Amino acid sequence: MILSIIFSILSLFLFFCQLFTLTKGGRFYITGIFQILAGLCVMSAAAIYTVRHPEWHLNSDYSYGFAYILAWVAFPLALLSGVIYVILRKRE
Repeated sequence: MILSIIFSILSLFLFFCQLFTLTKGGRFYITGIFQILAGLCVMSAAAIYTVRHPEWHLNSDYSYGFAYILAWVAFPLALLSGVIYVILRKRE
């Protein structure tokens, strides 16, 4: 999960750098790739957390909590953001 935060922040800084250095009509490939990597890191962290606690599936006294659900919501949003960055072109 920490890796995904690092990739997201790096993606934001790369976006600002590419915003000022990219030629007109260029695509934000590097930013999109780092954002997709952030989404994949979120998915793998949530999946590992799910697999590490199999006893929670059988016993209903425990729950994953809101942070777990937030991680699974953040996964498709980060992937979608990465795809939009790759498709996005720079205007004037």
